[in-house]
Amino acid sequence: MTVKSKRSPKAAEDGKGAARGRPRPLPGSQTLVRGLYVLDAVASGATSLMALAEVLKMNRSTTYRLASTLVEHRYLSFTPRVGYALGPKLLELGYLARDLMSFPRVARDHIESLAAATGDTVHLGILDGTRALYLDKVPGSRRVEIRSHIGDRHPLRSTGLGKALILDMGETRWRELYESENRDGKHYGVSLTAWLKRMREYSAAGYALDLEENEDRIRCVAAPVRDATQAIVGAISVSSAAQYMDDTRMKVLVDEVSVTARAISRDMGWQDKKDRPRVATGR
Repeated sequence: MTVKSKRSPKAAEDGKGAARGRPRPLPGSQTLVRGLYVLDAVASGATSLMALAEVLKMNRSTTYRLASTLVEHRYLSFTPRVGYALGPKLLELGYLARDLMSFPRVARDHIESLAAATGDTVHLGILDGTRALYLDKVPGSRRVEIRSHIGDRHPLRSTGLGKALILDMGETRWRELYESENRDGKHYGVSLTAWLKRMREYSAAGYALDLEENEDRIRCVAAPVRDATQAIVGAISVSSAAQYMDDTRMKVLVDEVSVTARAISRDMGWQDKKDRPRVATGR
Protein backbone atom coordinates (compact mmCIF):
# COMPACT_ATOMS: atom_id res chain seq x y z
CA MET A 1 0.00 0.00 0.00
CA THR A 2 1.44 3.33 -1.04
CA VAL A 3 1.00 6.23 1.31
CA LYS A 4 1.22 9.72 -0.21
CA SER A 5 2.46 12.44 2.09
CA LYS A 6 0.36 15.57 2.22
CA ARG A 7 2.15 18.86 1.61
CA SER A 8 0.76 22.27 2.22
CA PRO A 9 0.46 24.62 -0.77
CA LYS A 10 3.19 26.80 0.74
CA ALA A 11 5.53 23.84 1.19
CA ALA A 12 4.83 22.72 -2.36
CA GLU A 13 5.58 26.21 -3.66
CA ASP A 14 8.80 26.33 -1.61
CA GLY A 15 9.81 23.02 -3.14
CA LYS A 16 9.19 24.36 -6.62
CA GLY A 17 11.28 27.43 -5.83
CA ALA A 18 14.16 25.31 -4.59
CA ALA A 19 13.91 23.07 -7.63
CA ARG A 20 14.06 26.08 -9.91
CA GLY A 21 17.19 27.31 -8.17
CA ARG A 22 15.69 30.35 -6.47
CA PRO A 23 17.65 31.09 -3.27
CA ARG A 24 15.65 31.03 -0.07
CA PRO A 25 16.06 34.01 2.26
CA LEU A 26 18.32 33.18 5.18
CA PRO A 27 16.85 33.49 8.68
CA GLY A 28 17.44 37.01 9.95
CA SER A 29 18.38 38.39 6.53
CA GLN A 30 15.56 40.95 6.67
CA THR A 31 16.90 42.24 9.98
CA LEU A 32 20.39 42.43 8.50
CA VAL A 33 19.15 44.46 5.55
CA ARG A 34 17.26 46.81 7.86
CA GLY A 35 20.42 47.28 9.90
CA LEU A 36 22.31 48.23 6.75
CA TYR A 37 19.57 50.73 5.93
CA VAL A 38 20.07 52.26 9.38
CA LEU A 39 23.79 52.71 8.66
CA ASP A 40 23.02 54.33 5.30
CA ALA A 41 20.51 56.68 6.90
CA VAL A 42 22.93 57.79 9.63
CA ALA A 43 25.65 58.30 7.02
CA SER A 44 23.22 60.50 5.08
CA GLY A 45 22.52 62.71 8.09
CA ALA A 46 19.63 61.15 10.02
CA THR A 47 21.08 61.27 13.53
CA SER A 48 18.03 61.16 15.80
CA LEU A 49 15.66 58.28 16.49
CA MET A 50 12.78 60.31 15.06
CA ALA A 51 14.65 61.07 11.85
CA LEU A 52 15.74 57.47 11.43
CA ALA A 53 12.23 56.12 11.93
CA GLU A 54 10.85 58.63 9.44
CA VAL A 55 13.46 57.93 6.77
CA LEU A 56 13.27 54.16 7.17
CA LYS A 57 9.45 54.08 7.39
CA MET A 58 9.65 51.96 10.56
CA ASN A 59 8.13 52.41 13.99
CA ARG A 60 10.30 53.85 16.73
CA SER A 61 10.61 50.68 18.79
CA THR A 62 11.94 48.64 15.81
CA THR A 63 14.27 51.46 14.82
CA TYR A 64 15.54 51.77 18.39
CA ARG A 65 16.27 48.02 18.65
CA LEU A 66 18.21 48.03 15.37
CA ALA A 67 20.18 51.15 16.26
CA SER A 68 20.94 49.89 19.77
CA THR A 69 22.30 46.62 18.39
CA LEU A 70 24.55 48.54 16.01
CA VAL A 71 25.75 50.74 18.88
CA GLU A 72 26.45 47.63 20.99
CA HIS A 73 28.65 46.22 18.23
CA ARG A 74 30.34 49.61 17.59
CA TYR A 75 28.96 50.08 14.07
CA LEU A 76 27.19 53.17 15.42
CA SER A 77 27.94 55.45 18.33
CA PHE A 78 25.37 57.40 20.35
CA THR A 79 25.82 60.62 22.30
CA PRO A 80 22.92 62.01 24.39
CA ARG A 81 21.45 65.25 22.99
CA VAL A 82 23.61 64.81 19.89
CA GLY A 83 22.37 61.57 18.40
CA TYR A 84 23.76 58.72 16.35
CA ALA A 85 26.96 58.70 14.32
CA LEU A 86 28.93 56.12 12.41
CA GLY A 87 30.94 54.06 14.85
CA PRO A 88 34.60 53.09 15.23
CA LYS A 89 34.06 49.58 13.90
CA LEU A 90 33.29 51.04 10.46
CA LEU A 91 36.49 53.06 10.63
CA GLU A 92 38.47 49.92 11.44
CA LEU A 93 36.87 48.04 8.54
CA GLY A 94 37.40 51.00 6.23
CA TYR A 95 41.12 51.12 6.95
CA LEU A 96 41.37 47.36 6.53
CA ALA A 97 39.56 47.52 3.18
CA ARG A 98 41.81 50.36 2.05
CA ASP A 99 44.93 48.38 2.95
CA LEU A 100 43.67 45.33 1.10
CA MET A 101 42.59 47.31 -1.95
CA SER A 102 45.15 47.54 -4.71
CA PHE A 103 44.50 50.38 -7.15
CA PRO A 104 45.85 48.50 -10.21
CA ARG A 105 43.90 45.38 -9.25
CA VAL A 106 40.67 47.33 -8.81
CA ALA A 107 41.17 49.13 -12.11
CA ARG A 108 42.41 46.26 -14.26
CA ASP A 109 39.10 44.90 -15.57
CA HIS A 110 37.90 48.41 -16.31
CA ILE A 111 40.95 49.45 -18.32
CA GLU A 112 40.98 46.15 -20.21
CA SER A 113 37.37 46.78 -21.23
CA LEU A 114 38.20 50.35 -22.23
CA ALA A 115 41.15 49.21 -24.38
CA ALA A 116 38.97 46.57 -26.05
CA ALA A 117 36.16 49.04 -26.71
CA THR A 118 38.38 51.79 -28.13
CA GLY A 119 41.11 49.74 -29.78
CA ASP A 120 43.64 52.11 -28.22
CA THR A 121 46.28 51.88 -25.50
CA VAL A 122 45.13 52.60 -21.96
CA HIS A 123 47.41 53.75 -19.15
CA LEU A 124 46.83 53.83 -15.39
CA GLY A 125 48.96 56.07 -13.21
CA ILE A 126 49.41 57.93 -9.95
CA LEU A 127 51.18 61.08 -8.83
CA ASP A 128 54.76 60.39 -7.73
CA GLY A 129 56.26 63.64 -6.52
CA THR A 130 56.40 65.89 -9.57
CA ARG A 131 55.95 63.10 -12.09
CA ALA A 132 53.22 60.72 -13.27
CA LEU A 133 54.11 57.12 -12.43
CA TYR A 134 52.61 54.54 -14.80
CA LEU A 135 51.28 51.56 -12.83
CA ASP A 136 49.62 49.63 -15.66
CA LYS A 137 49.29 49.59 -19.44
CA VAL A 138 46.90 47.72 -21.71
CA PRO A 139 47.94 47.86 -25.38
CA GLY A 140 45.27 48.54 -27.97
CA SER A 141 44.50 46.52 -31.07
CA ARG A 142 45.79 49.15 -33.52
CA ARG A 143 49.27 48.95 -34.96
CA VAL A 144 50.39 51.99 -33.03
CA GLU A 145 53.46 51.92 -30.81
CA ILE A 146 53.11 53.94 -27.63
CA ARG A 147 56.58 54.24 -26.15
CA SER A 148 55.76 53.78 -22.50
CA HIS A 149 56.33 51.07 -19.91
CA ILE A 150 54.95 50.20 -16.50
CA GLY A 151 57.16 51.94 -13.96
CA ASP A 152 57.97 54.87 -16.24
CA ARG A 153 57.77 58.38 -14.74
CA HIS A 154 56.48 61.01 -17.14
CA PRO A 155 56.08 64.81 -16.99
CA LEU A 156 52.88 66.26 -15.61
CA ARG A 157 52.42 69.31 -17.81
CA SER A 158 52.73 67.55 -21.19
CA THR A 159 50.88 64.26 -20.63
CA GLY A 160 47.13 63.90 -20.45
CA LEU A 161 47.43 61.53 -17.51
CA GLY A 162 49.75 63.94 -15.72
CA LYS A 163 47.36 66.85 -16.17
CA ALA A 164 44.43 64.74 -14.94
CA LEU A 165 46.36 63.94 -11.74
CA ILE A 166 46.71 67.63 -10.83
CA LEU A 167 43.29 68.97 -11.83
CA ASP A 168 42.38 69.85 -8.23
CA MET A 169 45.63 71.59 -7.29
CA GLY A 170 44.83 75.11 -8.39
CA GLU A 171 46.68 77.74 -10.35
CA THR A 172 49.45 78.49 -7.87
CA ARG A 173 50.59 74.87 -7.77
CA TRP A 174 50.12 74.48 -11.54
CA ARG A 175 52.44 77.41 -12.11
CA GLU A 176 55.06 75.89 -9.78
CA LEU A 177 54.92 72.55 -11.57
CA TYR A 178 55.17 74.15 -14.99
CA GLU A 179 58.17 76.23 -13.98
CA SER A 180 59.89 73.28 -12.26
CA GLU A 181 59.76 71.34 -15.53
CA ASN A 182 61.19 74.39 -17.29
CA ARG A 183 64.17 74.19 -14.94
CA ASP A 184 64.64 70.54 -15.90
CA GLY A 185 65.52 71.81 -19.36
CA LYS A 186 62.96 69.84 -21.37
CA HIS A 187 61.52 71.76 -24.32
CA TYR A 188 57.76 72.32 -24.22
CA GLY A 189 55.90 74.15 -26.96
CA VAL A 190 52.99 75.51 -24.90
CA SER A 191 53.49 78.82 -23.10
CA LEU A 192 52.67 79.15 -19.40
CA THR A 193 49.75 81.49 -20.16
CA ALA A 194 48.22 79.11 -22.72
CA TRP A 195 48.85 76.09 -20.49
CA LEU A 196 47.18 77.66 -17.46
CA LYS A 197 44.18 78.57 -19.59
CA ARG A 198 43.88 74.96 -20.71
CA MET A 199 44.26 73.69 -17.16
CA ARG A 200 41.44 75.94 -15.96
CA GLU A 201 39.23 74.54 -18.72
CA TYR A 202 40.26 70.95 -18.00
CA SER A 203 39.68 71.37 -14.27
CA ALA A 204 36.17 72.72 -14.85
CA ALA A 205 35.35 69.92 -17.30
CA GLY A 206 36.88 67.05 -15.30
CA TYR A 207 39.22 65.66 -17.94
CA ALA A 208 42.52 66.50 -19.67
CA LEU A 209 44.03 66.17 -23.14
CA ASP A 210 47.48 65.65 -24.58
CA LEU A 211 47.52 67.33 -28.00
CA GLU A 212 50.83 65.90 -29.26
CA GLU A 213 52.60 67.70 -26.43
CA ASN A 214 54.54 64.79 -24.96
CA GLU A 215 55.22 62.68 -28.03
CA ASP A 216 55.05 63.66 -31.69
CA ARG A 217 51.86 62.50 -33.45
CA ILE A 218 50.46 60.91 -30.27
CA ARG A 219 47.31 62.26 -28.63
CA CYS A 220 45.47 61.15 -25.53
CA VAL A 221 42.37 61.72 -23.42
CA ALA A 222 42.64 61.34 -19.63
CA ALA A 223 40.39 61.53 -16.57
CA PRO A 224 41.05 61.42 -12.81
CA VAL A 225 40.16 58.59 -10.44
CA ARG A 226 38.92 59.52 -6.97
CA ASP A 227 38.47 57.64 -3.71
CA ALA A 228 35.99 57.89 -0.84
CA THR A 229 37.50 61.20 0.29
CA GLN A 230 36.76 62.76 -3.15
CA ALA A 231 40.52 63.24 -3.63
CA ILE A 232 42.24 62.36 -6.89
CA VAL A 233 44.24 59.18 -6.26
CA GLY A 234 45.11 58.28 -9.84
CA ALA A 235 44.15 58.72 -13.46
CA ILE A 236 43.57 56.78 -16.66
CA SER A 237 44.25 57.76 -20.26
CA VAL A 238 43.55 56.50 -23.77
CA SER A 239 46.40 57.14 -26.21
CA SER A 240 46.71 56.64 -29.96
CA ALA A 241 48.18 58.09 -33.12
CA ALA A 242 46.86 61.49 -34.13
CA GLN A 243 45.38 59.99 -37.31
CA TYR A 244 42.93 58.06 -35.10
CA MET A 245 42.38 60.94 -32.70
CA ASP A 246 40.85 63.86 -34.55
CA ASP A 247 38.87 66.42 -32.59
CA THR A 248 35.55 64.66 -33.16
CA ARG A 249 36.80 61.31 -31.89
CA MET A 250 38.51 62.90 -28.90
CA LYS A 251 35.17 64.38 -27.85
CA VAL A 252 33.65 60.89 -28.00
CA LEU A 253 36.56 59.45 -26.03
CA VAL A 254 36.11 62.06 -23.30
CA ASP A 255 32.78 60.42 -22.44
CA GLU A 256 34.14 56.86 -22.60
CA VAL A 257 37.23 57.63 -20.53
CA SER A 258 35.23 59.64 -17.98
CA VAL A 259 32.67 56.85 -17.55
CA THR A 260 35.46 54.33 -16.94
CA ALA A 261 37.25 56.64 -14.51
CA ARG A 262 34.01 57.09 -12.55
CA ALA A 263 33.45 53.32 -12.47
CA ILE A 264 36.94 52.77 -11.04
CA SER A 265 36.34 55.62 -8.59
CA ARG A 266 33.15 53.98 -7.33
CA ASP A 267 35.09 50.75 -6.77
CA MET A 268 37.58 52.83 -4.79
CA GLY A 269 34.79 54.11 -2.52
CA TRP A 270 33.97 57.36 -4.30
CA GLN A 271 30.38 58.56 -4.49
CA ASP A 272 29.19 61.30 -6.80
CA LYS A 273 27.95 64.22 -4.71
CA LYS A 274 24.78 64.53 -6.78
CA ASP A 275 23.94 60.87 -6.00
CA ARG A 276 24.18 61.33 -2.24
CA PRO A 277 20.77 61.34 -0.56
CA ARG A 278 19.96 64.43 1.45
CA VAL A 279 18.28 63.70 4.72
CA ALA A 280 16.87 66.34 7.06
CA THR A 281 18.02 65.77 10.63
CA GLY A 282 15.23 65.81 13.17
CA ARG A 283 15.65 66.02 16.89
